[in-house]
Amino acid sequence: MNRSRRAEATRQDGIPLGRIVGIPVVLAWSWFIIAAFVVIVFGPQVADLYPGLGIGAYGVALAYAVLLAVSVLIHELAHALSARRFGWPTTRIVLNLWGGHTQFENFAASPGRSLVVALAGPAANFVLALAGWGAILLLQPTGVTNLLANILVWANFLVAAFNVLPGLPLDGGRIVESAVWRATGSQEKGTVAAGWTGRLIAVGLIAVVVLVPLLTGSQPSPVTVIVAVVMGGFLWLGASSAIANAKMRLRLPEVSAGRLKQPAVGVLAGTSVQQVKRLLADRPGVDVVLTSPNGLPEAVVDRDALTAVPDSQAETTPANAVARALAPGAYVPEFAEGQELVQYLARLAGSEYAVTDRQGTVTGLLHQSVVIAAITGRSHPGFN
Repeated sequence: MNRSRRAEATRQDGIPLGRIVGIPVVLAWSWFIIAAFVVIVFGPQVADLYPGLGIGAYGVALAYAVLLAVSVLIHELAHALSARRFGWPTTRIVLNLWGGHTQFENFAASPGRSLVVALAGPAANFVLALAGWGAILLLQPTGVTNLLANILVWANFLVAAFNVLPGLPLDGGRIVESAVWRATGSQEKGTVAAGWTGRLIAVGLIAVVVLVPLLTGSQPSPVTVIVAVVMGGFLWLGASSAIANAKMRLRLPEVSAGRLKQPAVGVLAGTSVQQVKRLLADRPGVDVVLTSPNGLPEAVVDRDALTAVPDSQAETTPANAVARALAPGAYVPEFAEGQELVQYLARLAGSEYAVTDRQGTVTGLLHQSVVIAAITGRSHPGFN
């Protein structure tokens, strides 16, 4: 993606806030939802504490939302800067409805490095909370300043404590992932395990907030219940997405052109329909791929169109007339597999590809839908 397209995509995602240590920072449009929620919920509470503020109480609540965003930004910067130490390129930092996230380009990870980068964020928030607490003890602020200072301390402490919980998509999930990764040698298996602990945390969060007060004879706060359900839902969706993506990566080594292809044979373009019919009579169930004089696949014979040609015209009608063209370059070797195969097919137009052996001879036809079924684990007719 060129610079202008990248800038346009950034503007669509939110408001560019510039760069910090060379890393672009974007304030997503969804952040304004959480800011509005904070103002609506905490504005009246600030007004009760400081009646003299009047409408200014909502300004204080907005300042709380901004301080929370700053805390998240420091959290994400810690991720980015620790990743930079390992040579992981950072695309950008986005502050959004759920807090924020740091986007990385491709990089080579290891269990230890992944854990360091993940825990750098919570560590930064713990440091900020301790620094704020020390400043309060030293300066002893009063009034609104004291309120915001305490909010900053508690917000950072809670962000740090919440994020070290051992389940994805939280940073602490990398603890589980790294442990299983180191034990099994598979990052994907670690991700699946951390995703399941993330699901347990999501259920536990809602259970604690809703069930514990009921069991003790009190009523949970509606606002607290809403926040817990929203956060629990966010955790569940994030954990489920991590599990699904990891399972997809686990299936990639099994995705190969040779294994997923349907049998096919190549014939020279210009061959008559009659000859193709005879070929299919001898080899039922085989697809026919038309090739150029130099052997490159060009088109696939359409069986319905082939059958529709009257026998009286079959000898004089070229098979090209009943074939659908392949996209330019839509052929892959039998040995192509895994991530390399998927990335190559993603760059091609069309939805079917000829499969060739090492000598360039057509041996099969590969359908996009079959590849997708193999990656996602969903059943597909004709795929075993």
